[in-house]
Amino acid sequence: MGTVAGALAPIFLLILIGHALRRFELVPAAFWLPAERVTYVLFFPCLIVDELARANLAAFDVLPMAAALVVATLAAAALLLAGRRAVGLDGPAFTSVFQGGIRFNTYVGLAAARALFGAPGLTLTAVGIALLIPLVNVLSIAVLSGHGQDAKGTNARAILGGLVRNPLIVAAVVGAVLTLSGAGKPPLIGDVVEILARAALPLGLLSVGAGLDLGAARSAGRGVLVSSVVKLLLLPALTAAACVAFGVEGLAFTVAVLFNALPCAPSAYILARQMGGDHTLMATVITVQTLLAALSLPLVLVVLG
Repeated sequence: MGTVAGALAPIFLLILIGHALRRFELVPAAFWLPAERVTYVLFFPCLIVDELARANLAAFDVLPMAAALVVATLAAAALLLAGRRAVGLDGPAFTSVFQGGIRFNTYVGLAAARALFGAPGLTLTAVGIALLIPLVNVLSIAVLSGHGQDAKGTNARAILGGLVRNPLIVAAVVGAVLTLSGAGKPPLIGDVVEILARAALPLGLLSVGAGLDLGAARSAGRGVLVSSVVKLLLLPALTAAACVAFGVEGLAFTVAVLFNALPCAPSAYILARQMGGDHTLMATVITVQTLLAALSLPLVLVVLG
């Protein structure tokens, strides 16, 4: 476990540094929103394109892994919906528990995959991102539309438009086309993309830390507990079971389980605010899960061997 924890330690140290930079105002508070934005729309898409363009996807049997990720995520979503009354929360609060139970932090995921498994792990993680971002967004928007404070229903065209414009999905498609077509990394522009990609992980992780709300974490209650248990423990277990069922083995098995053990993404807070979810509870879920992941991710990986 010491080796795994040592590999992941720099990731969580960067997150803590980001929190300290904002907490003690060592950089202007106005810096963080544009920093997170440029990371999301430029640096991280460049990282995904760069990795996939150089990857040999034929070396991986990604379809069984993809099936396992989808089935496990749908199972977790179904369990959360079935247990809504048992949790005893109102509609807006439940939407935050639901998002916390299925959404994943791509920044932490890509950084962990690179630290533990290098380029092959990063490639498989990029495949997972391209696959699950549409799924978790559709599920989250559907639940917010039905249970959020401003529940009015959401039209399918608006959901589809948001997915088509998502920069991470676009990047995954571009990267896959480059590698599957045999074109690989393009000259000149490929070097620019590679340079931009280097900024993705450090700036992304610092932004995650800057977004943590430790004050809100002190008020963690039943909703935070349910969401965290589902996301950090139950969903990885469901993913492992699905991997066994679909015959997923080796690195693909480990990356799939690690991927679905990631803490909730900061983007869940924005969606909660926009669609009438309990954004205060959402901020607490994100903070608590990010802190707990420093312990749960090494534990999951050690259990996997």
